[in-house]
Amino acid sequence: MALIGSGIENVRALELPCGIWSDGEYIGSPRVVLVKWRSVWIDKFYQIYVNGQYSGATVDSQQRQMIVQIPTSLELPVRIEVFAIEAEQAAIDFSSEIESSLCQSGRVRVDMLRGQSLPIGATAQIYFDNGTGEIDYDKALNDLPIRIWPARQDKAGFGMSRFALGDFGYDSAAAVGFGKGSFGRGWFGLDADTFEWISPAMRAGIYKFAVKITDKAGNESGSIETGQVAVTPAARPAEQISISSFDKQTNQLVFGIS
Repeated sequence: MALIGSGIENVRALELPCGIWSDGEYIGSPRVVLVKWRSVWIDKFYQIYVNGQYSGATVDSQQRQMIVQIPTSLELPVRIEVFAIEAEQAAIDFSSEIESSLCQSGRVRVDMLRGQSLPIGATAQIYFDNGTGEIDYDKALNDLPIRIWPARQDKAGFGMSRFALGDFGYDSAAAVGFGKGSFGRGWFGLDADTFEWISPAMRAGIYKFAVKITDKAGNESGSIETGQVAVTPAARPAEQISISSFDKQTNQLVFGIS
């Protein structure tokens, strides 16, 4: 893993105002924050990810702050993460290495393997158990069937790719190459790639999901079921936080949230 999360502490995100009045009140500037941090690393650059997406990198190893844009989210908190990185990798997006926070936002991501053995015109349907432990195959969770091959150029096979540029009867010029896809999951020398589907927001609970593939003629494959997935939607952010009281004897500070 290229990203280094250890040795970084005191990460703070400060909203940048558009202006400040003489009485201390300010005009907020949504979607722009100043991120500061401390680090034990002296020879590393740093990257910031917002909700799992790459938002930028430092320009040298001494920089410990950076301005990033964040989404305006009234329902969910924004997740900001700082990682150390080798200088030569600072401009590379490593968001795929970050543990997904979808389950903490009430959504689930289902990754599916797309091998060349899947027929052209095939679609996928997602089913789930709604927390009951028994998957309901009468109603798909996705609104529309998921096309396995949305672009015909992605499907290898005789006459489907760049004719006469592949092995006889195969024409694999458009297929995923060895080591470029999901290594060891496809045919030898070709591998397979993956595609994903993200669920709508779901209630807190433990769910199981299943996938069925349907070919162009309407024939269904057997279902492939997942293990249990815990979904815990994040708490809604507080609109205003104020100090209610402070007890000097116990050194206890009480906040009021509205």
